[in-house]
Parts: sequence; structure tokens; C-alpha cells
Amino acid sequence: MKRKTQLIHGGVVGDELTGAVSVPIYQVSTYKQESVGQHKGYEYSRTGNPTRHALEELIKDIEGGEAGFAFGSGMAAVTAVMMLFNSGDHIILTDDVYGGTYRVITKVLNRIGIDATFVDTSDITNIRKSVRSNTKALYIETPTNPLLKITDIEAAVNEAKMHNLLTIVDNTFSTPYWQNPIKQGADIVLHSATKYLGGHSDVVAGLAVVNSKELAEDLHFIQNSTGGILGPQDSWLLMRGIKTLGIRMEEHEANAHKIVEFLKNHPSVRKVYYPGLEAHPNHEIAKKQARGFGGMISFDVGSEEKAEQLLSNVKYFTLAESLGAVESLISVPAKMTHASIPADRRKELGITDGLVRISVGLEDVEDLIEDLTNALV
Repeated sequence: MKRKTQLIHGGVVGDELTGAVSVPIYQVSTYKQESVGQHKGYEYSRTGNPTRHALEELIKDIEGGEAGFAFGSGMAAVTAVMMLFNSGDHIILTDDVYGGTYRVITKVLNRIGIDATFVDTSDITNIRKSVRSNTKALYIETPTNPLLKITDIEAAVNEAKMHNLLTIVDNTFSTPYWQNPIKQGADIVLHSATKYLGGHSDVVAGLAVVNSKELAEDLHFIQNSTGGILGPQDSWLLMRGIKTLGIRMEEHEANAHKIVEFLKNHPSVRKVYYPGLEAHPNHEIAKKQARGFGGMISFDVGSEEKAEQLLSNVKYFTLAESLGAVESLISVPAKMTHASIPADRRKELGITDGLVRISVGLEDVEDLIEDLTNALV
């Protein structure tokens, strides 16, 4: 089955009872049992719901994993996966990681004794140097948010296996349409499904896919025990969004390429971050492991003042958190998505106050370029 077909026909298709083409929204909390312990596969919607199950089967299929899990947000998915580990365990993470992931690791999970080291995983030797006797997992984000660094998934997996580590990959920016980490050896894939998978700024959700029955059992136990599940209405919205993921990702990328060409030649732009650029230090790796470069671009305008002026002048780019929607979004990571990271740490990573991140939408690209032309000074 080809990728676009699988987005529509993967997982659970329609409803056998009524013939409905779309999976129904099962807005239900509990289910009638014929006798004690005898039910039709569902007993309580925290444990399992038919609409959520259909979504979980769909993400499992399109990522090529053993089982999928749907959570109430991307951070709920990250937190549930981190609960696979115990007090005293150590995790290696990509340094340029989403601010919310950094926050939960350093401000919440550290309270229960999970230790972490953040390194530039685009250099595999940094992973090797960071392994300890108590290291249990490698968590990589590729492309990263917001500097769009690329980690070689296959090389990272091979390094992790040498030390018996689980490999966890945040695949939010690429989506399963462009990149499939499990097929490259990863154990767990995470998505903030709020972003490209939903695609319409109308749902908050997180997804996880695992590559083994053992991990599936462990993560389902955590999901059921902690209860951070996605509701049936949002599960249905997410399935609807996924059906058009392919055509959206292709258009996002086509627009992004034209905007990158504009930005890299603009005198007010000091640097452009985009893995599709041949000058990107990890361009060849991105080209090897992904089928596309995506619709996220970051660029530096030199100062906080110039960034704020740009934000105040744009018309079609909406100043907002999040990304991956049909409308183009713009933000300053240092003040928004990555404000939870200490200023000295941001400086060390290269997340300057003049760094602007755009999520290229589906508007006419000529309008978007005209908007940036009028806003950049």
C-alpha cells in the first residue's frame, strides 16, 4: 500500500455495524458486560475506546510499529514514555530539544530520580561519551526544534544498541509521511500530533508508537494507570487530519523551499536554518533518512528588536505558539516555545533573541513572500 493510500485506508476503516465510511465517535465512558468479565473488547474508556483504538491502529500502521497509543497532548505522550524508566536511571537527550521536553525532564522527572544529559546528538561521538552504567535510553529529536539539526537515526540506533539502550525519536517535524524511525531501528517514536498530524489548529494530542509486544504491554499499562488518554472527539479529528497529511506535507515543503530561497538572499537575514539547504551541515544525512525536508524554517535577524519589528509587521503569518497547521505561524523561540530553557543555555545552543521560527502554511507562497518582504527591514 502506497503512503497516501495508507493514510486513508490504514488502521480501522469505517464501521461494520452501520456501514459508516468514517469511524464513529464513541462518546461513551463504560460498556455493558454480558457477565462479569465478559465484554466485547471494551470495558472502560480509559482502558480502551473504539474511536481512540482506530487512531492508535492508524498511527501504528503508518509508522510501521507494533502498537500505537494516543494521549491528551504531546507532553503527556513524552511523560508516559519516560515512565518506562525507574528512579536512578539515566537518559541521553538531544540538546536542541523542544522546550517543553526540556522542562519536564529537568523540572518534573528529576524529582523522581530520572537523570538526564543533553548533548548534540548530530555528532554520534557525543552519545558514546555520555553513556553511563545506569544509562537506559537515547532520546533524539530530528529535525530539532528550533535549529533544525539532524541526527543520523541509523547511526544513533547502532550506537545505542552497543550499550543496550532504547532509542526514542521525536518525529513531530518530519511526520511519518517523510520519515519512519522505527523502520530505521528506533524502539519508540513520539509525535506532538497537535502539529502536522492534526494540521488544522483544532486539536491537542500526542501519539507514541512502539516496536515490540513487550514495550506495547508496558506502555499500555502506564497509559491505563496514569490516564492521560485522548478523548474520542479529538481522536476523530486527528484521524480526519491524517487523511490529508500527504498532500499537505508536499505543499508545506514546496512553499518552504521558495521561502528559504527568498530568505537566504535577503540582506536583513543573517542566517537561515533549513535541512533542505545544501549548506546545512547535516543536509546529506537528512536526504538519506527522510523523503522530504519539511515546512519548518528558522532564521536569525540579528536582534530582539528586529525580531519584534518583523512580528509586528507580518499580515499572513500569525504570531502564535505551535506549528504544522494550514495557516502560516511565526514565533520567537527564545520568548515563546523555548522560554522555559535558561537564557545562558539558550545562548550556548544558539537560540538567540533574534531567532525567528516560521511554520510555512498552505497559503499562496507569493502572498507569504510578499508578507515577509514588507515586514523585514
